[in-house]
Amino acid sequence: MYKYLFLAGSCLVLAQPALAEDKEIVVTATGLPQSSDDTAQPITVINREEIEQVQGGDFTRVLTRLPGTTFTRTGPMGSVTLLGVRGAPAGQTLVLIDGVRVNDASTTNGEFDLAQLANGTIESVELLRGPNSVVWGSHAMGGVMNITTRIENGASGSIEYGGDDRVTATAAAGIVSDRFEAALSGSFIDAEGYSAAASGTEKDGYRQYNLAGRARYRLTETLSLSANARYSRGKVELDGFPPPTYTFADADVTEKLEAWSGRIGALYDTGSLQLNAGYTIVDTRRDGDDPSFPYRIDGRSERVELFGRVALPGKFALNFGGDHEWSRFSNAPDKGKAKNGSVHALLGYYGDRLIATAGLRYDDHSDFGGEWTFGANASYLISPGLRVRAAYGEGFKAPTLYQLLSQYGNPDVQPERSKTYEIGISYGDRGDTVYLAATAYRRDASNLIDFFSCWTGTAPLCATRPSGFYYNVGKGRAQGFELEAGLRFTPNLSTNIVYSYADTENRTPGDINRGNAFARRPEHMITGSIDWTTPLGLALGFDLRVVGDAWDNASNTRLLDSYALGDIRASYRINDTIEVFGRVENVWDQDYTIAGGYGTQGRAAYIGVRLRK
Repeated sequence: MYKYLFLAGSCLVLAQPALAEDKEIVVTATGLPQSSDDTAQPITVINREEIEQVQGGDFTRVLTRLPGTTFTRTGPMGSVTLLGVRGAPAGQTLVLIDGVRVNDASTTNGEFDLAQLANGTIESVELLRGPNSVVWGSHAMGGVMNITTRIENGASGSIEYGGDDRVTATAAAGIVSDRFEAALSGSFIDAEGYSAAASGTEKDGYRQYNLAGRARYRLTETLSLSANARYSRGKVELDGFPPPTYTFADADVTEKLEAWSGRIGALYDTGSLQLNAGYTIVDTRRDGDDPSFPYRIDGRSERVELFGRVALPGKFALNFGGDHEWSRFSNAPDKGKAKNGSVHALLGYYGDRLIATAGLRYDDHSDFGGEWTFGANASYLISPGLRVRAAYGEGFKAPTLYQLLSQYGNPDVQPERSKTYEIGISYGDRGDTVYLAATAYRRDASNLIDFFSCWTGTAPLCATRPSGFYYNVGKGRAQGFELEAGLRFTPNLSTNIVYSYADTENRTPGDINRGNAFARRPEHMITGSIDWTTPLGLALGFDLRVVGDAWDNASNTRLLDSYALGDIRASYRINDTIEVFGRVENVWDQDYTIAGGYGTQGRAAYIGVRLRK
């Protein structure tokens, strides 16, 4: 592991400081657009230029550039892909697409499957690290990610081909004017793949279609109407547990995933008052074609919501909001539904140097009742570009419909809860000539939901749940720090590096695994990149991803070894319309494991062309 740390650290050298004038606009802090300077919470934004620079349709290629993030994938591209932030499981991270909450109401833990995403339809990715349940409610314990779909003033497209016979095609078109904007983007991915089972030889393929659209019309100077929608459809081949050994191996299993989401809304903005009201819907369907265990799982969530902000005297502002959600799921023979209503308020002071906010939220759930959440944060500008910050945030995750209402459900299950403390310091912004940032945090979680097996224990609820049930028992801690550095030596030469350390611990009293690290949570993670545009216009890049050791199971008996992956990229713009590009992933053909028993990709090369008009 330490040789990998040295290799990544060698990406850094010194440069002269300078600050960019343009600030990122973010929405994860309050639910409404604001400057990144007006929040004390750590937020990272990756824009379209960087997404295209990374290349490829696989969203994990973008994800690995974000501090504090990990992902697990059970097989080739298209297999279930889950996001972890700061050691939190996927269900404790909220994912938004164009402001729509897309966490799946039908899954056991309520997470979002990143396999639905394709880079060709994404304009930007914004990640808030740490809790923000005051604004967003359930799931926002580890972090909040907002993905914005592509907006185009004109037309663009790309196609690439490479390893595993993978074809990735994208197209986008749109129009932007003072009063009206509309855009439509789509992508197609088809891959022969590789074996989902590490021991297998049969290739498991994948095919996916993505379509996204958004529109906005300004009725008056203060009132606008908006709409957005997204559709994803994929089919992935999987492996299973075939007879006679019933161990994980090659098998003829497929899963189809169909998901769509949308929002219609209105924005009223006078400058001193902003109101953003909308109706959202999210629908997900999975069909599993497993000869021994076919399944169909459906989930739907509908929501009406309001976000508002009013300017107050003396550089104060009040953010507020409320929502009501109806959700349901079906996983034969199980089905159920629930509803939740909430209100929140966030009072902030936005001075020239000091930014400070404090807020409170109340949720009323049809099954577990009421839940209060509090959060506060502050930052201070010491000198131009140099800022210190501190935050305290409470987070919660409501029990899922499956944990409450399935044949294994328990109507007495309560929300998971957390308390997070963090401090940080930063200089400049990502993309400046010099950007440096450091953050330290601790998250203590309680009421974690686990499964009680009635085959190995006894409890009163076993009388009606003979196989077992979900219950609140767990406690856990995650603590660590994140270091970021970005240096732009010249307009044509830059480097970025991110180091994340996350120490997780099971702190459940009496648990046989007390004191162990949580499964699939590596302590050390490094991402580094160097980009250089030569005098001839050829752009060259190198990416390095280093992941430390992790345990594959809760008992900490199966180790996932550390690994380092390197990618080489190149692109050349022939003219304003045509750009050719290519890359080699996993250049030294590293054999590595993300999840025990599942295969990963070896060395693969890709080449493509991008068109703009």
